[in-house]
Amino acid sequence: MHLTINGEAKEFAASLSVESLLAELGIDRRRVALERNLEIVPRSAYGETLLKDGDRVEIVQFVGGGEEAAPSAVDDVLVVAGRRVRSRLIVGTGKYRDFDETRAAVEASGADIVTVAVRRVNIAEPGTPMLSEYLDPARYTYLPNTAGCFTAEEAVRTLRLAREAGGWTLVKLEVLGDPDTLYPDMPETLRAAETLVAEGFDVMVYCSDDPLYARKLEAAGCAAIMPLAAPIGSGLGIQNPVNLRIIVERANVPVIVDAGVGTASDAAIAMELGCDGVLMNTAIAEAREPVRMARAMKLAVEAGREAYLAGRMGKRRYADPSSPLAGLL
Repeated sequence: MHLTINGEAKEFAASLSVESLLAELGIDRRRVALERNLEIVPRSAYGETLLKDGDRVEIVQFVGGGEEAAPSAVDDVLVVAGRRVRSRLIVGTGKYRDFDETRAAVEASGADIVTVAVRRVNIAEPGTPMLSEYLDPARYTYLPNTAGCFTAEEAVRTLRLAREAGGWTLVKLEVLGDPDTLYPDMPETLRAAETLVAEGFDVMVYCSDDPLYARKLEAAGCAAIMPLAAPIGSGLGIQNPVNLRIIVERANVPVIVDAGVGTASDAAIAMELGCDGVLMNTAIAEAREPVRMARAMKLAVEAGREAYLAGRMGKRRYADPSSPLAGLL
């Protein structure tokens, strides 16, 4: 029997069920999601689902899911789709030197939510270390994303597999329109969001800094709007504070800056504009000292939020002395 598994041609001597295929490959059925000819096979059906000659099988991984953060004693917590989150900093898990550095940086950031990508299982080495062995899903909320998807269909398929793999319904949607700028394709993003919301997903959506599309995405039922500050991985910082402020003022769901942050001051500015949080990966992972930068980002997000809540002083055209001029000697 000939099968194509994760893009590789494989031959087997006899007919197999999904259950026996995973056993033969040495893959723990509890840690993966499996797709046969573009249709997800539920775990409950692994034993009875027989594979046929020519079938195309995809096996993807990352396990866990994450728990809601315990209620905070402070009322000012981030609430996304009914989930209370202590930290307003969300961090990615890619681009680090190894999983040990990933773990150290995430711990230093204080983040409760970490983004994760859905990728094929390495069937040649099923025992390869997994992210969940370094970032405990009982401690962190995993946020599956659709990084690398360029159509609504690709994104929806990816998140259906993520839900099968770990039971996640809180997800990050991004549908890219251009491989050079990684700007989002907004019509495709909206189309994917409508499908996912209809299927019961809580969608946090990466989008352009367009106030009109932000409103459309919220109207479609998205749980959080995530406009870019600048192109993904650019580190250019907040390029359009005017549009971000408009989006914040009009939104009834959390607004979280996603992409383009380069340093701590960028994160603080985003929070001072009234954004509810900041998501970043490259700014930490590509810093000279990622763990130290993670701590800096944690403090910047907290400081920016405090400044926003405190209410900044008004700007003046001329000086206004701190000490009274009356009564001078």
